[in-house]
Amino acid sequence: MALADPHLHAVRDAVTRALAEDLSPLGDITSALLPVGATAVADFVPRKAGVLAGTRCATEVFAQLDPGVEVTWMATDGDTVAVEQIVGTVSGPMASILTGERTALNFLCHLSGIATITRRFADAAASGGAARIWDTRKTTPGLRTLQKAAVRAGGAVNHRGNLSDWVMFKDNHLAVLGIAEAVASAKATWPGRLVHVEASDLSQLAQALEAGADAVLLDNMTPEEARSAVDLVDDWEGAKGGRRPLLECSGGITVETAAAYSASGVDLLSSSQITQSAPALDIGLDIR
Repeated sequence: MALADPHLHAVRDAVTRALAEDLSPLGDITSALLPVGATAVADFVPRKAGVLAGTRCATEVFAQLDPGVEVTWMATDGDTVAVEQIVGTVSGPMASILTGERTALNFLCHLSGIATITRRFADAAASGGAARIWDTRKTTPGLRTLQKAAVRAGGAVNHRGNLSDWVMFKDNHLAVLGIAEAVASAKATWPGRLVHVEASDLSQLAQALEAGADAVLLDNMTPEEARSAVDLVDDWEGAKGGRRPLLECSGGITVETAAAYSASGVDLLSSSQITQSAPALDIGLDIR
């Protein structure tokens, strides 16, 4: 399995639910009217340039509908694709191809849209510095595994997948616990788990450093403020010899601002836009 591929069980589950949504209760009553034995060959063709993702889901759609449909890909998840490039082909019973067409395209267009905008963010960040783009948990319910795979296909990396992955203290947690108490409690209760702390200013960053946080989210800081935060961490590391935490910027990160934030010296830039607001990449299925 390639790094950009989602786990097969997540693919099968999502496709099963999507087909049930499309076919309950009577199946495809239109395609059922096609002549028995009719076959076809059809091509997946992008109408716009972008980055491909979701091929495993599209393949699974036809596998669940009809083992007689053969799917062949000329491009893989993570590949840059051009307008009118044939990226994949399906062949077999025409009724099954047309029944699965929209479901397969829904996955392919949505996930390729995520990969495409992610690539734009990743390229923008790389033009300014070494920071990498990080996704968030702001995903479509039930599709997180697939969307995070599309993020990887676009050249970015994944934040935590769910609330059990690691400890993350946001402002509402810290309003009750306080940074020092929160980090100490997390390390005592969940040893070995990464402890991530949100900081909205340099004072909170300093507290997180002293408490031993493994990662710090610099919330809604400007690129200039992020640079000051990096300088503070560098000075602290030099003076105290402590272990440097991962530094993440979040809030206000766009394609246009990613280079400036990356140039500040932080490690990661997170944006919900890549999963929550990505426009679909227009891909069609053309019968030959």
